[in-house]
Amino acid sequence: MKETLYMTVNEKKVTVEVDPAAMLVDVLREKLGLLGTKIGCREGECGACTVLLDDKPVNSCMVPAMKAQGCSIKTIEGIGTKDHPHALQKNFAEEGAVQCGYCTPGFIMSAYALLSEKPNPSDQEIREAISGNLCRCTGYTRIIGAIRKTSNQGRNK
Repeated sequence: MKETLYMTVNEKKVTVEVDPAAMLVDVLREKLGLLGTKIGCREGECGACTVLLDDKPVNSCMVPAMKAQGCSIKTIEGIGTKDHPHALQKNFAEEGAVQCGYCTPGFIMSAYALLSEKPNPSDQEIREAISGNLCRCTGYTRIIGAIRKTSNQGRNK
C-alpha cells in the first residue's frame, strides 16, 4: 500500500506516492529524478547522500521518506545550475577538490549548511562540518580550501 508524501524540494512543492518503507534518497532519485544525491553505503557512513532537511544536513539513506512529510528538502540541484553554479560548486572545481566527483554533492551540501549558519568558519569548524563525508580520491586539503575560499569571498549564494 502506498502513502502520499507532501514536501517541498528545492523550493517546489511536490506530492509523491511512496512505499511506506522507502528511504528519502530513493524517493529523491527514483521518484523525483534528482540524481545528484548519490547512494554510497546505505549505512549513514559516507555522506554521499547528504541533503538538507529543514536546513540541516542529513544522510538521506537513513531517513525514511515519510519523515520528510511537510518538510523542506534541498539537494545539490537546488543550489546551482550548470550555467549558474553556486560559489561552492565553482570553487570545488577551481581548487581541484573534485576527482571522481561521487562524494562532491554530499560535501557541498554539508558545506552549504555550515556557511549558511556560519559565514566565516574556522578550519576546525569546516572539518567538523564535513566529518560525516568521506572522500577516497582527493584527501581533504583541497576540499577544505574550496570551502574556505567560498567563505573568504563572502558568498554562499
